[in-house]
Amino acid sequence: MVRQFGDPGQVIALVDVDRATPGPGEVEIAVSLSAINPSDLIPVTGAYSARTVLPFVPGFEGVGVVSRVGAGIQGLQPGDRVIPIGASGLWQQFIVRPAEWCFSAPDDIDDAQAATSYVNPLTAVRLVEQLREHFGSLKGRRVGVTAAGSAIGGMLLRLLALEDTTTTAIVRSEKSVSRLGDAHRIVVADGNSLPPRLAFDAVLDAVGGTLAGELITRSVQSGGIFLQYGGLSGVPVPQAAISGRPDVRFAFLWLRTWVHSAGRDALEAAFARSFAGLRDGIFASPIAATYPLSRLAEALAHQANPLRTGKILLDPRC
Repeated sequence: MVRQFGDPGQVIALVDVDRATPGPGEVEIAVSLSAINPSDLIPVTGAYSARTVLPFVPGFEGVGVVSRVGAGIQGLQPGDRVIPIGASGLWQQFIVRPAEWCFSAPDDIDDAQAATSYVNPLTAVRLVEQLREHFGSLKGRRVGVTAAGSAIGGMLLRLLALEDTTTTAIVRSEKSVSRLGDAHRIVVADGNSLPPRLAFDAVLDAVGGTLAGELITRSVQSGGIFLQYGGLSGVPVPQAAISGRPDVRFAFLWLRTWVHSAGRDALEAAFARSFAGLRDGIFASPIAATYPLSRLAEALAHQANPLRTGKILLDPRC
């Protein structure tokens, strides 16, 4: 539980709380596994304090089994395995969520895959959909992907390969190069070392800051699009770079906003695409380690390790 904003390693505390009873339209879920994502930790720091109510339990992504149901529930029963979305709270043993925000996990998707089937896969799916909405066909389009050595960066490169695009993987250090295999070109650069004559129809950016500003200013071609979905640098995209390129569309994808506006049918379709991608390897996420919730401090330290090689999962059952 987080009772005050600050360093996640300092302000996230393990606490005992009463087990809530599901009300009408709600189900209680015994959480099997939950993931640690940057999107879980950023609100803890207070970056979104205007829209984050204290206290709260982190954890936007995970899988569990329905343990109790409230009145009026149809379609779910105890024993069903589900992925609850729409709010944080998965870093705990039991969570109560509206049934309408629970999505069935297929039997052939194991718990580790199901626990990572939401945040990165649905973000990747939506980013490529936005490119299609902007361009129509993506065949032959030149697309740059920043933070390409990350789990979602790899997903995007694999998805874009299916669209017959020409992709450039942009990473900030040589150590990330070994994790890349689906890009036509690899560029190691930060905002101060972009090579000349980089030209993109679109950039998918998870970094922000100087790198994003330079890409918008120098590399995105007229009529192109710059889609930001993260800010790993901790620095906003320079407003001067955005305003200086009125011929380039700038958009920010915040998954939570899309999820809460998309409707059940669109979310079902997105999860179906995620599950298909897990089966064929497009959305596979390597798992670096799984920690019991009782060892949360170790899990958070591993998450912060720059040499980490995959996702960190939490097992709230122990």
